[in-house]
Amino acid sequence: MSNQELVLLGRNDDTDACRPGLLTTPLDEDQAVELSKVFKALGDPVRLRLLSMIASRAGGEVCVCDLTPAFDLSQPTISHHLKLLRQAGLIDCERRGTWVYYWLLPEMTDRLASILTRPAAEPLPDRATATAGTTS
Repeated sequence: MSNQELVLLGRNDDTDACRPGLLTTPLDEDQAVELSKVFKALGDPVRLRLLSMIASRAGGEVCVCDLTPAFDLSQPTISHHLKLLRQAGLIDCERRGTWVYYWLLPEMTDRLASILTRPAAEPLPDRATATAGTTS
């Protein structure tokens, strides 16, 4: 994972400390570009199903031979979708003989969850107060 990806995910090489999430601090342009790649990977129904199948698999990993039959798509198309999930940092894989096995990278899904989570103790803004100065 690159330093830029670590910063996006709220970590750095020195401290691994969390940084404010999307709901507490606006993203800068670089963060938005990097984060959009992850959301783009998740924005396709096939990729979202693949991620779900991989993440929910007992034992933590699944062979591509078990993923492909669940879809009415060719094997190269499934491989392409898996490649995009890998490039987004959501899954990883290992070739064993003729088969490739995939597993979830929970660090990325945990970071996405933390980026999208509003701090529990923080009250929701009063919409009437927030929009009082605007006109429609």
